[in-house]
Amino acid sequence: MLFLDSNSWLIHRELNQEIDEIKANKLYYQTEIQKDKQILNELKDSIEIERFARETYFMKRPDEDVYIIEYEDSLKTDKDE
Repeated sequence: MLFLDSNSWLIHRELNQEIDEIKANKLYYQTEIQKDKQILNELKDSIEIERFARETYFMKRPDEDVYIIEYEDSLKTDKDE
């Protein structure tokens, strides 16, 4: 005997799938939090802060010049769009 009401098997299946997705998201975010904590611990050192700023934001010292080199295979072309 099968009853199709608000507590049907289809509803439970959908809810279980949603629970599985949420658990997967939770695991993903927990690993990302651990990575970010590790990065924050590394950035407590002034040398690491300077390296991060140079690589991420292309910052430089006042007496330096920074050149950004783009390789031909990394440029967008009309075929890529």
